Amino acid sequence: MYVKICGLSEPAHVAAAVEAGADAIGFVMTRSPRRVTPERAAELAAAVPGHVLTVGVFRGEDPETVRAAALTSGVRAIQLHGRHPHADFLALRDLGPTLVRAVDSEADLRCGAYDEDLLLVDAPHAGSGQPWDWAAVRGRPSGRWLLAGGLSPDNVTEAIAAADPWGVDVSSGVETAPGVKDPALIEAFLKAVRSAG
Repeated sequence: MYVKICGLSEPAHVAAAVEAGADAIGFVMTRSPRRVTPERAAELAAAVPGHVLTVGVFRGEDPETVRAAALTSGVRAIQLHGRHPHADFLALRDLGPTLVRAVDSEADLRCGAYDEDLLLVDAPHAGSGQPWDWAAVRGRPSGRWLLAGGLSPDNVTEAIAAADPWGVDVSSGVETAPGVKDPALIEAFLKAVRSAG
């Protein structure tokens, strides 16, 4: 099970995610309590070993803005959240990053439909931290897709059983306050996922 820990902003929390076995780490470079500058993301990404994917998260920015931030930060993946047009993904393809399309369950759930490499299926109200009907998407997404939205160490095994995803993504579920990650919760989340198989 592929695991992405998103919204990291402190070196200690990046280290905790790597040590716990995360496959990907997300840096939010868009409007959010978890926002970091591209320069800060570059500092954080520099401490991430090569086997862990670094992801820059964007929502609504134009491709030129995303391109500049991705180049400055040095992230190896770009996540476009929301209803970005297909053209936005095509405009970034030449950078060579892993492209992640993050949408709600009402969108086209075929991974690769917009030339992305990974699909992330989020709650209807992304960023709310509220659990939603994970079972409603079971069997619908195709390809490599991550379940997100309201996941925590306490419910991730239930969510995996309900939706049968290829991977999972967590942000607020491993925080003690908006934007404040907890290394113990990160570790507990990874352990819960691994125990789910």
